[in-house]
Amino acid sequence: QGQLVASGGGLVQPGGSLRLSCTASGFNLGIYTIGWFRQVPGKAREGISCLSKHDSSTHYADSVKDRFTISRDNGENTAYLQMNNLKPEDTARYWCSADLVPFCSGTEFYMRGTYDYRGEGTQVTVSS
Repeated sequence: QGQLVASGGGLVQPGGSLRLSCTASGFNLGIYTIGWFRQVPGKAREGISCLSKHDSSTHYADSVKDRFTISRDNGENTAYLQMNNLKPEDTARYWCSADLVPFCSGTEFYMRGTYDYRGEGTQVTVSS
């Protein structure tokens, strides 16, 4: 049975950078559409970025646009989320999900609720 594991979180100062990884085992992540999500306790889940399997198109939530970059390395069976210019409001638990839907255009994918695979999260804390 396949598994997704997110890693790379930590404590970073405002303006700093982190790269999150989402590594798959037991299945080929390259044939899945990938999404990154985050959540703060007591608040709703937020879909922040996705990468379509069909054409590698990407989507970013307004809250992270121009600061975060989603990518994948099929050889490593891993997806990444490069996060630059981090802000205190980026503090959250982050996780990745993968699904066989061919496209992700934003809200429809983020609101699916269920995915073929969902990884355990990694905590990102942005604080001085």
